[in-house]
Amino acid sequence: MQEHRLRFGWLGGAIAGAAVVIASSPYIGEIRSAILAAFPAQFRLIIGGAIAAAVVVALVHALATIRDRRRWRYTGLVAAIGGAIVYARLVATGNLLVDVVEHVHFVEYGLIAWLFYRAWLPASAEGFGEASRGDGRAIIWTLLAGTLVGIADESVQAFIPGRVGEAHDIFLNVVAVSCGLCFAASVDPPARFSVPLQRGVLRPMAYGVSIVLVAFAAFFHAVHLGHQVYEPDIGVFWSHYDARTLLAESADRASRWRTNPPLEVRRLSREDEYLSEALWHVQERNRAWGADDQFSAWRENLILERFYAPVLDTPTFASRTPARWPAPQREDAAARIAADPGIYISRAAPYPIYTWSPIAFWSGVALVIVAVLTAC
Repeated sequence: MQEHRLRFGWLGGAIAGAAVVIASSPYIGEIRSAILAAFPAQFRLIIGGAIAAAVVVALVHALATIRDRRRWRYTGLVAAIGGAIVYARLVATGNLLVDVVEHVHFVEYGLIAWLFYRAWLPASAEGFGEASRGDGRAIIWTLLAGTLVGIADESVQAFIPGRVGEAHDIFLNVVAVSCGLCFAASVDPPARFSVPLQRGVLRPMAYGVSIVLVAFAAFFHAVHLGHQVYEPDIGVFWSHYDARTLLAESADRASRWRTNPPLEVRRLSREDEYLSEALWHVQERNRAWGADDQFSAWRENLILERFYAPVLDTPTFASRTPARWPAPQREDAAARIAADPGIYISRAAPYPIYTWSPIAFWSGVALVIVAVLTAC
């Protein structure tokens, strides 16, 4: 009974921590900006110091706890530290504000991994015997739970205005969870890392793997599956809509935005994917123009005029000034295109969009899940 209370307590803490991470994701930018505004000179010291303090406390606790099986337990600590270094390199952008958020993200997911691990690891050997210390199931269930939290977190970000969630970020979340899991298992290891090859043990894990696969596939479908749009004399770009749907969405926005322009963004509102895509192309057009890449800027402007015209003529939350080029600038841009270098391929999309058939995609997912369930 005592063991069950302890495990439910840890599980409750893990679920609460995961809920805080997911619920705070729409506001993390505002939180970061508020700290920066209040402490502009001390911002790096405050955030960096807090992260460094958390790491030092964790390492001191680990070194004070490890008393036996030191070789492989220290190896686990080194793996966790090495994973943290790899994570820092993968997320590094050179932008302090962005990198700080990612480093905090790493600590969050490391803590979530530790909480879930403690929930699935039986209580300490004192009073329960070393045999009750469990096996590799605690590690597998922690990894599955942490991955599911990462998918939920990125799903919220993918559908919240002003945030971007993609499969690459889920991979980074899994790296952070894995580092936290390495640390937790090194400090407080199970009696053995093997998993009993019994149907009653393997089948629940197979169900867990299947749930994670379905969740990831649903996320991938919503975010990364789309269409390649080719327009003669303009070029190729990727969108969540096909050409016909884009034109229909354009007509819809032209009508609705005439009286209700998208000037305000409610943080807990559904992202308008059409508007987001239009802003991708505005940003890429302006970037190319500023880089003296007239050809790319001209073709991006043609994409906007053809498929995203309402954004050119309507003030938005991104800019109170409509994004359409004035006539003199448009004439100047057209005059600079002396020769056609060939088909233009837009790089406006900030993450990959694949043109896979949804039916083929989900058929592949179903085959994998059937294979997993059959094997167990």
